Amino acid sequence: MVSRLVLVLGDQLSEGIAALKQADRAHDIVVMAEVADETSYVQHHPKKIALILAAMRKFSQHLQEDGWDVRYSQLDDTENTGSIPGELLRRADETGASEVIATEPGEWRLIEALQDMPLKLHMVEDDRFVASHDMFERWAKGRKSLRMEYFYREMRKRTGLLMDGEEPEGGKWNFDHDNRKPAPDEIDFGGPMQFTPDAVTEEVLDLVEARFGNSFGQLRPFHFATEPGQARRALTHFVKHALPEFGDYQDAMLDDNRFLYHSLLSAYMHIGLLDPLEVCQAVEEAYKNGDVPINAAEGFIRQIIGWREYVRGIYFREGPDYPRRNKLNQQRKLPPLYWGAETRMRCVGQAVRQTEEEAYAHHIQRLMVTGNFALLAGIDPFEVHEWYLRVYIDAFEWVEAPNTVGMSQFADGGIIASKPYISSGNYIHKMSDHCGQCHYRVKDKTGAQACPFNLLYWHFLDRHRERFSGNPRMGQMYATWDRMSEEKRRTVLSEAEDFLERMSAGETV
Repeated sequence: MVSRLVLVLGDQLSEGIAALKQADRAHDIVVMAEVADETSYVQHHPKKIALILAAMRKFSQHLQEDGWDVRYSQLDDTENTGSIPGELLRRADETGASEVIATEPGEWRLIEALQDMPLKLHMVEDDRFVASHDMFERWAKGRKSLRMEYFYREMRKRTGLLMDGEEPEGGKWNFDHDNRKPAPDEIDFGGPMQFTPDAVTEEVLDLVEARFGNSFGQLRPFHFATEPGQARRALTHFVKHALPEFGDYQDAMLDDNRFLYHSLLSAYMHIGLLDPLEVCQAVEEAYKNGDVPINAAEGFIRQIIGWREYVRGIYFREGPDYPRRNKLNQQRKLPPLYWGAETRMRCVGQAVRQTEEEAYAHHIQRLMVTGNFALLAGIDPFEVHEWYLRVYIDAFEWVEAPNTVGMSQFADGGIIASKPYISSGNYIHKMSDHCGQCHYRVKDKTGAQACPFNLLYWHFLDRHRERFSGNPRMGQMYATWDRMSEEKRRTVLSEAEDFLERMSAGETV
């Protein structure tokens, strides 16, 4: 019997991954490879590279102990070809195999690279998701708008999570209205569980430090889980100590607390260390035991079987060109402040500094601080997309691109969002303590210390008036703008233009 090659990628580290289920342990050969192409198609945060490589090495060892023949290529192997197709061809020559079984990758780039190989390819869909491609397509077909809320209800019914028969637990599908509290005076959670690197992880950290030391982002300290047992401990820790308060304060931001009640479990789910339904079931159980309120349980589960599943459906439905869409024709270059250059905007500076040091920022920091600023400032959405893909430990294109291109930057023209997610400085002031220590004054609408978010908010609305003035959710914004005196509108636009020119010229803003 001729052996087949079974490809396992760095974000497919699950025992039940589809390709392994299709394979014959007695005859087929597992191929895993650390390759230059995957570490450098964007210049990833060093922590992200380290997480994936350490988890890959441990998963490879687990498969070998479980009886699989694993051909593993380390990044610094002298015979390493530098690409996934190249390593498959090398192993084919080595073993005489002519067929490859692969679980569908989460990026069009790699799907197309595998399809171009001169080997017979059996690509099977990744079934770690609740919604298959066909299921999402059936749901989407014929709908005028593809709003996540309605898809989410289908996922609740399909999984049975937080359901009381045919009705949603608690009488409502969505408790988001209860999840918008500003941060309390004190946070009684010490943060996500941390893990001391073992010998395997330390070896990877040394390699990453030597190869990617000039990349944006701090590698050490490194405290992430790199194996399923650790990830499950991190889940248990979060559910017990943080989930009860997660719902109330999930949108809040604090200068001196980077994690509040957030879990940092997304990266573990994305690479296969945690099963998403296992996570949801643990949260549901905590609710049923009376340990967490409904708004916390529902809000967390919605992020997984709602948003996570929904954006994957959008990514594959829209096709390979999705990340390059730019419906608003925004062309400004990403400014140096996104790479740690000095900025007087405290909220942006704090989010970028945290991103550099932790490879993490929570959803409101991404959507309403760095994303909001980029959208208001007219920055090219593809540059914004590549920045998010580079800097966050949980950024994989299937999940990152729709959140950035669609939700954050409205560059898909409204497939995901019904209106742009923009705000003036008032929202950030309400949800954080950043403004109290900022160079700018959030209450100032014009003048030398006017909050840039205030100026750029109106500038955005003015320059995109033709597109958005008829949007029923934005009519009140334009009515407020129109009530301003002509002189005030001229001042706002002039000061916004001046700010943008100085930013583009590389001045500290």
